[in-house]
Amino acid sequence: MDHSLVTTTFDLEGYKVVKHFGVVRGIIVRSRSVFGTIGGSLQTLFGGNISLFTELCEKTRVDSYELMIKHAEQLGANAIIGVRYDTTELLSGVSEVLCYGTAVTVEKL
Repeated sequence: MDHSLVTTTFDLEGYKVVKHFGVVRGIIVRSRSVFGTIGGSLQTLFGGNISLFTELCEKTRVDSYELMIKHAEQLGANAIIGVRYDTTELLSGVSEVLCYGTAVTVEKL
C-alpha cells in the first residue's frame, strides 16, 4: 500500500472513495524489559526526554501501524482514511497500542 494514501482525514485530495471495507486495526501489547525499566528509571533522575521509553513507544506505534496496513491489504483496500491511535495501560508496565482506520478503495479523479 502507498503510505501517502493513509491519512487521518476522511478524504484524500485528488481521489474518490469507491468502496468501503470497514474498520481495520493493528494491535500491539508490549511490556518493558527489566533492563529497560531500570535504564528508564535512571534517566528520570536527570529529567528531560526518557529516550528508552520514547524508543519503545515509537517502535510500538510503528508496529501497530504496519499491522493495520497488512489488515487493509488483506481486505483488498488501497487506502486507509480516518487513522487514529489509542493506548491503554493493561497492567503496570504493560501497554496496548491500537492503530485503526477505515479501509477503502480510492480512484484518482
